Amino acid sequence: MTRSRPGGRVAVVTGAARGVGEATARALARRGLRVALLGRELDSLRRVAGSLSTDTCCFEVDVTDEAAMQGAARDTEVRLGPASVVVANAGIAAAGPFAASEAALFNRVIDVNLIGSANTARVFLPQLLDTRGYFLQIASTAAFGSSPLMSAYCASKAGAESFAQALRIEMRPAGVGVGIAYLHWTGTDMIGARDDHPVLRALRAHQPALARRVHSPDQVAAWLTRGIERRATSIYAPPWLRLVQPLRPVLPLIVSRIARRSLAGLVTAELQRSTGVLGAGGRADWESRPPAPPASPITPPQS
Repeated sequence: MTRSRPGGRVAVVTGAARGVGEATARALARRGLRVALLGRELDSLRRVAGSLSTDTCCFEVDVTDEAAMQGAARDTEVRLGPASVVVANAGIAAAGPFAASEAALFNRVIDVNLIGSANTARVFLPQLLDTRGYFLQIASTAAFGSSPLMSAYCASKAGAESFAQALRIEMRPAGVGVGIAYLHWTGTDMIGARDDHPVLRALRAHQPALARRVHSPDQVAAWLTRGIERRATSIYAPPWLRLVQPLRPVLPLIVSRIARRSLAGLVTAELQRSTGVLGAGGRADWESRPPAPPASPITPPQS
């Protein structure tokens, strides 16, 4: 994948406690890489790390905390060596109407999915420059055409894609590869209750059969790992998504038509009851966030 290092190459995976992050860590370990697992659920991280047949370390860390991420990067290099592969996978999602959503939750989705990815790149870039390594940004088809009731998630994934595209150009002269992975419906806990959740159920109901198919984290990890081996600029999971790229200028119109039809039968009360963070991983992050600072006194506008 990258230039060899004494003791073996090192991969870093954020959001590695479950889902695609866990499956990707396992796939990279099977290929002989040492793996550093970063995430919010220490017990789960230790369980995954303990099951891998390679050298590992794990860190309970919030990707939005740059100082903590700097510490994780330093400790990774000390314990395993400099990173050759970094997978910015950590992400959360929230569903529901924007007007009914909590501002703090909307902001948290943006912080984890976009700012967290930027922090991951920032703290590990010195090591990637040393190894002429590869940075993989996990994005989503949510970056192709924004879906209603998923505004924070779509905005964050579009931003993460744009960030990685800019970073790719900046890093190319230094020999660091930057890839973007576009994931569609994946069988993680984030959408594990998709058939019980009115928003996700409605969004899938009117998609073509091929687009409704849910792929396992292991299958997605296999696609990601093959892309990492090639230092691919784009990875599509599933691969047929590559054919959708030329249609991106018209996708917002297509998504809008499908969404209007699929959500027409949902009543406002049902949507509001379903507003909130999705999946166990997202709940773990949301419940572990630091308490909000006290509200500042409201100063009336001066005339």
